[in-house]
Amino acid sequence: MGKRKGAMENMVIDDTFWAGRRVFLTGHTGFKGGWLALWLQRLGAEVHGFSLVPPTTPSFFETAQVAKTLASDTRGDIRDYPAFEGALKKANPEVIFHLAAQPLVRASYREPLETLATNVMGTAHLLQAARQVDGLRAIVVITTDKCYENREWVYPYRENDPLGGHDPYSASKACAEIVAASYRASFFGKESAAAVATARAGNVIGGGDWAEDRLVPDCIRAFSRGQSVELRYPEAVRPWQHVLEPLSGYLMLAEALCGESAPYYAEAWNFGPDASGDATVGEIAQRVAGFWGNGKVILPTSHNQPHEAGLLRLDITKARSHLHWNPRWSIDRALEETVSWYKAWHSGKDMYAYTLAQIDTFNGGF
Repeated sequence: MGKRKGAMENMVIDDTFWAGRRVFLTGHTGFKGGWLALWLQRLGAEVHGFSLVPPTTPSFFETAQVAKTLASDTRGDIRDYPAFEGALKKANPEVIFHLAAQPLVRASYREPLETLATNVMGTAHLLQAARQVDGLRAIVVITTDKCYENREWVYPYRENDPLGGHDPYSASKACAEIVAASYRASFFGKESAAAVATARAGNVIGGGDWAEDRLVPDCIRAFSRGQSVELRYPEAVRPWQHVLEPLSGYLMLAEALCGESAPYYAEAWNFGPDASGDATVGEIAQRVAGFWGNGKVILPTSHNQPHEAGLLRLDITKARSHLHWNPRWSIDRALEETVSWYKAWHSGKDMYAYTLAQIDTFNGGF
């Protein structure tokens, strides 16, 4: 089929590039990792996964039957360097996507050392082990929009803005960015070495996320039981996007890192929605309630909560201009597709087939 074009004419994912290509994916049992594994399989890639057991029950990994698409499926901890190095060498990939992480802000307050060890040293372990892989061409390290020093001002953050982090999770991801930049400058700057880039995405939503303390999963859990949902920060503004949006950016970035101009793309990249995707927690919860259709009241809470940013926006000009990546789905379309996924699961549908159909719809631009 060659290159596919979506609703935004500049956005292209080249399935001929991915056909038969060896890809190593950390964190493939998680929400974003599972979706990426299925998309890579759909593109014809040979996908090798390294991850802990699925972090939730139920999980996207099991519900969408991700395991049956994998060339290898290794359970391991990114903090265990010998085990990780062995799995990576055995897979001998051409492209690495690093998504393994402790991904939750509130969990980082409870387990700060585990968060730092996983997100900082885990990234260092990956990059160190990658130095031993002959034929490796591209590494995409996934961090977060929360890696910025968030001063809660109104302008969107750009890739050259200062890094920081109030909570342990955000700080750990800022550190992961610094580690990646250090390895890129010290060990991956040669023409024969792999190109290393980092990707910073906004808040993602999509079917199959059952993580604790995340807005849409909290809403779905409550609404499916006929209950109302309590909001911690109803006025907090976030850049919301369907999970397939940043994943499309990661794929396009990896393709660019394997091209003739690879050093040009070996940098940090933001992947977020346009301004229409910025919305408050309360607004998103109300829209989810509407798509779910049970009309339950959403109650804001007033008790004390750990600090979380109240305002966060991303500037995606760089990805638009240089990768020709653009968001495809509006926030309402993203929420509608997300809620429809959960409804399909509740009705007992084949979620492997349903998920692939959503990927095909997104990739076709409809």
